[in-house]
Amino acid sequence: MSELAIEAVGLRRTYRSRTGWLRPKIRQTEAVKGVSFTVAKGELFGLLGPNGAGKTTTIKMLNTLLIPSAGTARIFGHDVVENTTEVRRRIGYVFGGDRGLYDRLSALDNLRYFAELYAVPAREQKARIGELLELVNLAGRERERVEGYSRGMRQRLHIARGLLHRPQVLFLDEPSIGVDPVAARDLRRTVADLAATGTTVLLTTHYMAEADELCDRIAVIAQGELKALGTPDELKHYADGRRVVEVEAYGIDDDVYGRIRRIAGVKETTLEAQGAVQLLTVQSASDVDVQGEVLAALDGVRLGRVAARRPTLEDAYVSIVSDDSPELVVAT
Repeated sequence: MSELAIEAVGLRRTYRSRTGWLRPKIRQTEAVKGVSFTVAKGELFGLLGPNGAGKTTTIKMLNTLLIPSAGTARIFGHDVVENTTEVRRRIGYVFGGDRGLYDRLSALDNLRYFAELYAVPAREQKARIGELLELVNLAGRERERVEGYSRGMRQRLHIARGLLHRPQVLFLDEPSIGVDPVAARDLRRTVADLAATGTTVLLTTHYMAEADELCDRIAVIAQGELKALGTPDELKHYADGRRVVEVEAYGIDDDVYGRIRRIAGVKETTLEAQGAVQLLTVQSASDVDVQGEVLAALDGVRLGRVAARRPTLEDAYVSIVSDDSPELVVAT
């Protein structure tokens, strides 16, 4: 049996907020509701879910930034509450966005500064920083100020910063958010290289293609609960037995979208804006062909490409997070 890098058992996190002045009320919000999973040493594990699902809260409990309201979590056998110092020596945390770097310093000076904070021995710093600059493909650009870096370069520098102290587990919280497709591809290559060297990676992302390409296994969280757990191919089976129609359109309003959702046999629908184009995806039962009715509902709307295709991980994800059933789907 593989050594466990991460163990989460019944993790819960409840937030208390106070509303009102004259008659204040205490409101409790349960952000994470009894989440349990394990991650093996060297595994690249994905944590997926919609905004507000509890992904970041779960990560913050695992990396000691939040204390669980209930349940336990361990990193290589060390409890995140009782052995905080030991846990922090073994983890790195990289989050999406621009925070966490000093723009007026060069990448090299940023890494030197953080190497001191992470207590990397002085005799090892030069070699370690050189290794990481090569890993994240910034060698030759390290003396430039970070303020001149692109979003993708910044994210790769974030990853290098998180790896300075050789963590056994790296948490990547939406590292490719807001990054252009070319930079995102470079980031995926960097993350894959990390996992290949034996680092355990826990990744959150909203990009299903990224999760499908990178992750060994995926957990899906919705409304604070674990909804599904398995490999990408195993989770795709959740959309088995469905047809998928994809339509590019210009100008689908709420009334038209509502008519499409009410078509008999339609299971799930999504409408995503991609610049001036809207991408409509409609899932239906395998024995129900709704394409004609969908196109009829779109009468008067300017259309682009119309295609039927096989279900993807994204289709399965939509089915899982839209399912109100409390039953956990665990692939075997």
